[in-house]
Amino acid sequence: MLKTLKIQRRLSQIATAGCVVAALAAGFITTAQAQEVKRMSLAEQMIQDMKDGKMAAPGADDHVVQELIIKRSIPITYKYINTLMNTPNAFGPGVACTTCHNSQDPSKSYRGLDLSTCKGIIEGSTEKPKRALFVAGKDPKRDILIRRLRNNRMPLGQSFDNPTYTPSHMLVKQWIDDGAKNDEHFTKNVLPLFKTANAFGPESPACTSCHMSNQEPPSFHELNLTTHAGILLGADSIAKGVDKATKVIIPGNSSLSFVWQHLSEDRMPPGISPSEPRDHPNTTILGAWIKQGAKCD
Repeated sequence: MLKTLKIQRRLSQIATAGCVVAALAAGFITTAQAQEVKRMSLAEQMIQDMKDGKMAAPGADDHVVQELIIKRSIPITYKYINTLMNTPNAFGPGVACTTCHNSQDPSKSYRGLDLSTCKGIIEGSTEKPKRALFVAGKDPKRDILIRRLRNNRMPLGQSFDNPTYTPSHMLVKQWIDDGAKNDEHFTKNVLPLFKTANAFGPESPACTSCHMSNQEPPSFHELNLTTHAGILLGADSIAKGVDKATKVIIPGNSSLSFVWQHLSEDRMPPGISPSEPRDHPNTTILGAWIKQGAKCD
């Protein structure tokens, strides 16, 4: 009995001092007990992060979600995702996603996309060309679902009812699909489009008015659309380094090329202002659900 009391007293001293490793080495506690000692509640974790100065400074649109949910790896339920899909203004001012995407019948739902069920979200668009919206368990930032909720169509401010199949659009798309070559066709027919106002929509500036060099400022994302070399170099070449620059053209594949995506894809919900926050808290939560495996239960 006396021996047991001594062991318990010693264990209390070790745990109180936070010496879990020492306690394990001394054989006073098991691994399971050590894990229990180290485990903190979510509230305790947050308080400790505040004390340690590990909380990010406010400023990001999704700051609260990042600090309270994403950093704590809180599981996102499909029940919440389903609520988002059926709620107006969930991702910014606009109708609920399921208003336009509620069936796999393309005659009743745009692109045959059903966002009213977990199965429909995972399967994606059923109208040809069929395509999934994301890969479960992977970062979906560049996948079409999150992309359409975050990325503004270019030139900035283009209305959703301005066509994306004009001759200018098709010239750029075909140039990319043909290999994005630096040839006479590019010099005479494609490059001038980036330098011409209203080339991709009415009352719009030339692409090069915002993307004219590899320096920011004045060029957004250090993207230079004035030369073939600049276009193929991509964005943020100084911030990330030339070898890690974000490629905006994938020769032979317009659908994966950021230039074409930004010229042809409208941000959702339709009509949302480009000034609305791109990193909406609910968009961040949707992305976390996907990264966690897009579970339906």
